Amino acid sequence: QVQLVESGGGLVQPGGSLRLSCAASGFTFSRYGMRWYRQAPGKERELVVGISTTGAITNYADSVKGRFTISRDNTNKSVYLQMNNLKPEDTAVYYCNAVWGSANYWGQGTQVTVSS
Repeated sequence: QVQLVESGGGLVQPGGSLRLSCAASGFTFSRYGMRWYRQAPGKERELVVGISTTGAITNYADSVKGRFTISRDNTNKSVYLQMNNLKPEDTAVYYCNAVWGSANYWGQGTQVTVSS
């Protein structure tokens, strides 16, 4: 059974940090490109960042460049998103996504709220 389980969301003040984790199971994790998406209330889901199978290539949305860092651990079948200098506009549900060819898996999401 394929599972992607996100964790690490929460409420944080502007300028604060959070680290999201996504634990994968039920598929060969190292074959999959991994991505983090987010969806704010009333808005479409948007791609935040992607990482290649080895971690050598990353691609960030302009809105998070220099503040967010994606990483992956193929041994532990996990992907992470370190988020620094958070802003109110980062408030959203964050989703983990795994892609390989036509296979496309999603987690259930974790809420991130940036507010004073």
